[in-house]
Amino acid sequence: MAKYSLGIDFGTLSGRALLVNNDTGEELCSASLDYPHGVMSEALPTGEKLGMDWALQHPRDYLDVLYTIVPEVVKKSGVSPDDVTGIGVDFTACTILPCKKDGTPLCFMPEFIHEPNAYVKLWKHHAAQKYATKVNEIASARGEKWLKNYGGKISSEWAIPKIWQVLDEAPEVYDAADTFIEAADWIIWQMCGHEVRNSCCAGYKETWSKKDGFPSKDFFKALDPRLENLTEEKLSDKISPSGSKAGELTEEAAKKLGLKAGTAIANAIIDAHVFVPAVGIAEPGKMLAIMGTSTCHMLLSKEGRFVNGIGGIVEDGILPGFFGYEAGQACVGDHFQWFIENCLPKSYYDEAEKLNMNIHKYLRSKAEKYAPGESGLIALDWWNGNRSCLVDGDLTGMILGMTLSTKPEEIYRALIEATAFGTRVIVENFREHGVPVDEFYAAGGIAKKDPMTMQIYSDILNLPIKIAGSDEGGALGSAILGAVAAGKANGGFDDIYSAAAKLGKVMDFTYEPIKENVEVYDKLYAEYKTLHDYFGKGGNDVMKRLKNIRLSVK
Repeated sequence: MAKYSLGIDFGTLSGRALLVNNDTGEELCSASLDYPHGVMSEALPTGEKLGMDWALQHPRDYLDVLYTIVPEVVKKSGVSPDDVTGIGVDFTACTILPCKKDGTPLCFMPEFIHEPNAYVKLWKHHAAQKYATKVNEIASARGEKWLKNYGGKISSEWAIPKIWQVLDEAPEVYDAADTFIEAADWIIWQMCGHEVRNSCCAGYKETWSKKDGFPSKDFFKALDPRLENLTEEKLSDKISPSGSKAGELTEEAAKKLGLKAGTAIANAIIDAHVFVPAVGIAEPGKMLAIMGTSTCHMLLSKEGRFVNGIGGIVEDGILPGFFGYEAGQACVGDHFQWFIENCLPKSYYDEAEKLNMNIHKYLRSKAEKYAPGESGLIALDWWNGNRSCLVDGDLTGMILGMTLSTKPEEIYRALIEATAFGTRVIVENFREHGVPVDEFYAAGGIAKKDPMTMQIYSDILNLPIKIAGSDEGGALGSAILGAVAAGKANGGFDDIYSAAAKLGKVMDFTYEPIKENVEVYDKLYAEYKTLHDYFGKGGNDVMKRLKNIRLSVK
């Protein structure tokens, strides 16, 4: 009798569930649900206005996803709940919330429903940048050794700046919180009935390491005396490897999910990192870019080397036995969507409707007619700040070379090229620090659905690009972890390598660089890099000055 694993992927805007046959790798069926509250960037549900660079979510949405799509998948599949032996979960990170010791989020409590700092701070919440800047300044001045694990800087997207913001702006929330927990771990808690933390989130987003634990109490005291006991009082040292067994499904959760109580649950993992087993990568030198609203770049190595400006180096952070490197770009799919929503004339929508085409597809059909360099445009991809390698949420976007004859499709193509140039900066940075990047893989909706973009990436990187074989790569990767949590004796797998080899997949087609395009893009990249260094490394801080002026007049 075949056994199955369930993967649940919590993204930025929605959640997805996928049921996978452990014997064949067949993806039986999937379901998804958009978060009812979406991303709250302007106001709370109660009407309170939010400041600039806020990005919150409501944890009720995660429960709505869990209790809606899992029963739907089980019912649609026709599979007996007795044959679903493992569950895995991945989540965006750092996506963190304050809650009570029983797991109740503070924003569920009447006294805090009007307080923004009581809600989930989504990964792309950048309103904690000033706290991140202070963390980096103080850690650098003190010579904190852990800082080298994060390329010399941590991001405003991470846990410590976000928690410090809560303490500073809403101390009553900080005091009332028994714990600050990643949404990834919180959703596991709701299923297995007890708190457990995963090493992936802790390592990459909370400055924890397998060897040394969290930074010292003295360091946190140097940030703010009220933070001295942060790790003991508000976090947890009960940290287990991602993919290891976190627990089993409780009777209460099993009834809501339509599954069997006692079903094995894997420890959670970050959504980007789980794509590595989903494409079957188990060797060094193979970079995987997970391309969605943002892009994360995953890379394995047998060595732990300092690499300036990356997101993190975590031992066993992606797969056991390797140092897992993470880098990323904070704005990719969001970049393109911003342009679609704000910069297209009505005539483009009318023509797309007449042709019965999706607006993105219509715009691509016009943009792909241009040769590299033909538009005369170049852009910087910092519409949501820079994650790697400058690690600065206060940087902003730029387009250079526009004239009165510039067309929307030329701008659209330049924005796509900018994100590819940003990826090339990351690839070259790894190589310069002695970490090889020999092969390139891509996953996510853009990789699967946008041939023009992937050809541009191949040309700019001058590398062949292999594409993930599943439409639900995150959920597939989580299902793989669920199968490992179940174990071979229960129809799963005893290790992640055999599970990834059996269930991971890539498409047969590979994008190959086109020589004449590579030559032009090398010239454009040189211009991009000049602008990148000038505006990003202190040559001209006009972006930050403009941001400060904006803040002063709001």
